[in-house]
Amino acid sequence: MNKHHILLIIYLICATIWVGGHLFLVLRIVPKALRENDISILKNFKQRFEPLGMPSLILLLITGILIGYQYDVKILSWFSFSNAIEKVVSIKLILFGCTFLLAMLAEFLFFPKLSPANIKKVAVLIILVTLIALTMLVLGTFVRYGGLY
Repeated sequence: MNKHHILLIIYLICATIWVGGHLFLVLRIVPKALRENDISILKNFKQRFEPLGMPSLILLLITGILIGYQYDVKILSWFSFSNAIEKVVSIKLILFGCTFLLAMLAEFLFFPKLSPANIKKVAVLIILVTLIALTMLVLGTFVRYGGLY
């Protein structure tokens, strides 16, 4: 196995954890929490998922950048949208920034004040993060075909 293959395997495992965890959250945990109007369901999932999910997200960023460098997408070309692969990398970095912003909102604004009265706002935030994760997953598949033209 070469360096690219190892990075790709790590990247895919981390993407599986991040995207899969959020799909499970949106499809199983959030509906139950909303149905029962029970914030403890969300808090319990968060407590159990974060020790695995957050390192996976960080590793996704690191391995994604390293893989981008292997495709000659260096930091100086980010957000230039100058070629097909760089477009994918830049859009994914923007979406990562959105994910980070939403994570900070969740951590410091929404979850500390989580109550049955605002559980729907948290559900919307969770759905947004999941949609971003799915979008990033789909964008990543375009690398195999040469990027976005």
